[in-house]
Amino acid sequence: MLDIYEMQIFLAAAETSSFSEAGRRLQLSQPAVSMQIRALEKRLGVELFHRAGRHIRLTEAGQVLIPLARDLVNRSIHIKEVMASLQGDVIGMLKLACSTTCGKYVLPRLIARFMEHHPDVRVTIDVVPRESALNLLLDGHSHLAITSLREPSREVEYRPFIIDKVVLIVPPDHPWAMREWISVDELPQGRFILREFGSGTQQAVSQALAEHDLSLNALNTVMILGNSEAILVAVTERIGAAFVSRRVAAEAIACGKVVEVPIAGIDMQQQLYLVRYAGRAPSSAQAAFWEYVYLPENRALLTQPAMLPVR
Repeated sequence: MLDIYEMQIFLAAAETSSFSEAGRRLQLSQPAVSMQIRALEKRLGVELFHRAGRHIRLTEAGQVLIPLARDLVNRSIHIKEVMASLQGDVIGMLKLACSTTCGKYVLPRLIARFMEHHPDVRVTIDVVPRESALNLLLDGHSHLAITSLREPSREVEYRPFIIDKVVLIVPPDHPWAMREWISVDELPQGRFILREFGSGTQQAVSQALAEHDLSLNALNTVMILGNSEAILVAVTERIGAAFVSRRVAAEAIACGKVVEVPIAGIDMQQQLYLVRYAGRAPSSAQAAFWEYVYLPENRALLTQPAMLPVR
């Protein structure tokens, strides 16, 4: 009979590509992890990992086992949580997948409030690109996802989560910094730091500019970065102007490190959704969070950008 504990060890090794890292995650020694994997391979009659010194990689059999093992572990956890929920308890693991902005500026405060009501819930947040958030949900690695990417499916349920406003920011000594607003036609005259192709921010900017017959290709792009915080730093270093989430730039704007510049007739934003897979029955923790997000007490938190006090 298969052992759930062995499946958990196998998944940890597969996800970290290291017996040592898997051991650290599970608070086991590396030899203990290796021994458990050997026992599992013997029981199944297949080799799950190629071993080359300290390096491991999944065999074809190991790759096939991953979704099966994950489903088995999730079902075991789900059974325990459902039985506990029959007693009226909200307990268990809540796994979320989301983008950087949401994971850093929205979820921590929301999760803190949620756990005040439900202290027996354990939360894991994977901060990943928006496409990966949806994939983690679909393959069962995450219970809920937050993403701007919406792919119609009867098996996936979407609820509006937050509207992420995207703004143009410049250094304080930039020619646009003293302006009340600029026109769309002036944008090609600037130097820009942009997000990578396919990001939610880049898509929001591209769509807004397209409404004014302007392409991102028309902008003088001097740098492309895959992280909004890195872009904010680049703007403070006077490398150029940038489009970023206002949640990311809120503190820097308040401190005067950067200046927000309105663009006449332009409203850049992206809708983020809270997403769940309808094909799986939610645990008490998942169902509780799904409803808790939309309580009136959380409305201000979801509609206003986080901003630390000015130092």
